[in-house]
Amino acid sequence: MSSAQNGVVRLADYVAPAWRVDEVELEFDLGISVTQVRARLHLRRSGVTPQALVLDGAGLQLQAIRVDGRELADTQYTLDETSLRIEQLPAVCVLETLALIDPAANSALSGLYLSGSAEHGFLLTQCEAEGFRRITWYPDRPDVLAKFHVLLRADRQRFPVLLANGNPAGSGELEDGRHWVAWVDPHPKPCYLFALVAGRLEKIEQEYRTADGRAVMLRIFAEGDAIARCGYAMDALVRAMRWDEQQYGCNYDLDVFHIVATHDFNMGAMENKGLNIFNAKYLLADPQHSSDDDYAHVEAIVAHEYFHNWTGNRVTCRDWFQLSLKEGLTVYREQQFSADMNSATLKRIEDVQILRRSQFIEDAGPLAHPVRPEQYSAIDNFYTATVYDKGAELVRMIAGRLGAAAWRRGMDEYFLRHDGEAATVEQFLAALGSADGSDLSPYLRWYAQAGTPQLQARGEYDAAQRCYRLDLQQHTPATPGQPHKQALPIPLRLALLGDDGKALPLRLHDSADAPGERVLEFDSDRARFEFQDIDAPRVASLLRGFSAPVRLDAGLGAADLAFLLRFESDGFNRWEAAQQLARLAFAGCLAGAPVVPELGTWCDTLAELFPQAALDPALLAELLTPPELNDLAQSCDPLDPAAAHTAREALEQALAQRLGANALRARHAQLLQAERGDLDGAARARRRLLNRCLRLWLRVEPIAAAAMAAQRYAEAPAMTERLACLAALLAAGAEQAQPALDDFACRYDADPVTLDKWFVLQAQAPRSDTVERVAALMAHPRFSLRNPNRVSALLQNFAVRNLPAFHRPDGAGYVLIEQALAQIDALNPTTAARLATALKDWARLEPARRRLLQASLQRLVRRDSSQDLADILRRTLG
Repeated sequence: MSSAQNGVVRLADYVAPAWRVDEVELEFDLGISVTQVRARLHLRRSGVTPQALVLDGAGLQLQAIRVDGRELADTQYTLDETSLRIEQLPAVCVLETLALIDPAANSALSGLYLSGSAEHGFLLTQCEAEGFRRITWYPDRPDVLAKFHVLLRADRQRFPVLLANGNPAGSGELEDGRHWVAWVDPHPKPCYLFALVAGRLEKIEQEYRTADGRAVMLRIFAEGDAIARCGYAMDALVRAMRWDEQQYGCNYDLDVFHIVATHDFNMGAMENKGLNIFNAKYLLADPQHSSDDDYAHVEAIVAHEYFHNWTGNRVTCRDWFQLSLKEGLTVYREQQFSADMNSATLKRIEDVQILRRSQFIEDAGPLAHPVRPEQYSAIDNFYTATVYDKGAELVRMIAGRLGAAAWRRGMDEYFLRHDGEAATVEQFLAALGSADGSDLSPYLRWYAQAGTPQLQARGEYDAAQRCYRLDLQQHTPATPGQPHKQALPIPLRLALLGDDGKALPLRLHDSADAPGERVLEFDSDRARFEFQDIDAPRVASLLRGFSAPVRLDAGLGAADLAFLLRFESDGFNRWEAAQQLARLAFAGCLAGAPVVPELGTWCDTLAELFPQAALDPALLAELLTPPELNDLAQSCDPLDPAAAHTAREALEQALAQRLGANALRARHAQLLQAERGDLDGAARARRRLLNRCLRLWLRVEPIAAAAMAAQRYAEAPAMTERLACLAALLAAGAEQAQPALDDFACRYDADPVTLDKWFVLQAQAPRSDTVERVAALMAHPRFSLRNPNRVSALLQNFAVRNLPAFHRPDGAGYVLIEQALAQIDALNPTTAARLATALKDWARLEPARRRLLQASLQRLVRRDSSQDLADILRRTLG
């Protein structure tokens, strides 16, 4: 792979593996504190020149080592904490090692570890990105693909379920109450896709027949108290399998497909070949414990991990620099699936919201990096919004550039060329372009360049020439290590709207008419497009469907934005007009203007739309919601979080007052009367608007609305209503909030996934005493720094999603996170590094807060930190 110098791995230094592994035979004698791993690697030297074999290994106790059956003397190999090196091996040979590992002591949750208690928990693995080296010595890199044969042995009573990748290949009884199960995976795979699960687990199962006639047994495993909540995930899996067959011609390729749920997991889920492992919060769902958002997440993530079977497993990435080749591509496929299963408009809005509140912020700060980085110190730190979400946007742009038919032909060609291989972004673009002879290599600049492009658009109508001229400019700000940027190919989807809101026919001077919408590919610093035979356009609708991940400055004032909000036919751009209008109003409120005309325009326009029965309730709820504070805060330099919070609160208050208590109360009552707890899209849309009305109603009639929220909480038939009412009471500071919080904790004390919601709500409360509340919750008997979900629920939400409380002027929030990071890093460096990214915006703060947060960062830097945390801190401080 790429060589490491001073702990830095560089893409430019990539070297193909000196040794290949054709087959791997693994034997596990499983135990909680002692597991014995025997590995037989069938090795083949890649070139004719003799080279040493260097294998990765970490935390392993070597018991024996043999080559072709002969024991090696201590002088015939070199072993240290990170590697095993053997010189002068035959060009083809079998290396056998025997190692001991301690799963119970593995708090990093990488490699083989224990989930839960020693008495009741179970063993499982997480090998991406570099966890397999914690299991046995191996070339732990994604471009070494091998066929795996796995034999698991364990006590039957303690470990009745024994799972690994591939197809079952036998089982039987052993002495002393032990048993064995064998698994064979016929598909070559990199070691990061290896998986093992052993323990007391229950299952649900269903037979599925693929489009090409293969009978597949689908099984989901979970602990006994959770298995009843796996039915929706099974339904989602079946929908995803059928969709992938229909949309991409991708059929499943093994006899079984297994999913396992765990509460102890660093990631959301993992796509191990044939044995997906899921963080339980993204797998378990039922109405009493799960909100509508939870159901959507389960459906999307089950689909995402299944889609990896082809985009990630059958075709994997050559090196970790190509990570977005599997993740960005699979996120895009997941987004397509979710849009087809639900509302395409709402899904697009959700995707862009995620992009703006995480990736755009990442792109604008010290942790900015390209979708394909040039180097890394700790690869775990590059599982980022840039790789996943911006990576998906790049794929979306390319798919839009090709069109649906050519995109499908290109994907077919990609699978045909690289099935069973480890590929690169260049090979991906070459395969896609072959579908219609396109040269997609200019899009490599998107993969290589960090930062969010700023796109400026200015339009002018020439009545005498009946011509509309659109002038475009692009500029990408400097990012760490990349002071100078190249122009990027930007597909701009647009329409020109007349006074009635209808799109006008578009004709460039050298082309035929387009029926109301077209895509311009803009790939230079500046460009002008002239549309001919245009009669009096009212306004340009630009970047429709968010056709490129850019920040657009269209120069539109409040009146034009209000027009788009009323008449725009593109659902995403209608929402975007509301967002941009709210941004103008926010800027006026933040500046302290005595009168903010844009605020009045925003409120008046939404008041016109509010009673329209034909408007999708879910879309209306989104229109009535201004951008999140994290998003709005990006325009503040320097940033005073308290002032930004106050300005956004002014938006919410003004809108509630403009709509009025009577209208909000009446719409709330109407929607509540229709509520039956159904899970279909129409019911979810109504609930979305119902709960938005409650939030606004609380601002103008707090006593009556709080009483209604408390009543709805007490009588709630399902989690969506209960959670929404509790959140509303907390946000309003209502006296009923604390009794409801206490009730929630009592109801769900024994359910980790649902109790996380309780921690989240308190972490996000924008109160002056939230720092003390979070500190107290860290001492709660159900809180543990060892559990990534709980750390995320409480500390990540506090530091990332609660700007006014985290950035309290006395710096108490910074000290709390600083102290927590030191403790977490000793247990789980991946979780610590993820939490530390919350500190990345320190340099944008106003001077007093900046000094306090910088001091916390500098104290952390002086500590003896893990490589993961040290990398984040070093880049954060610049």
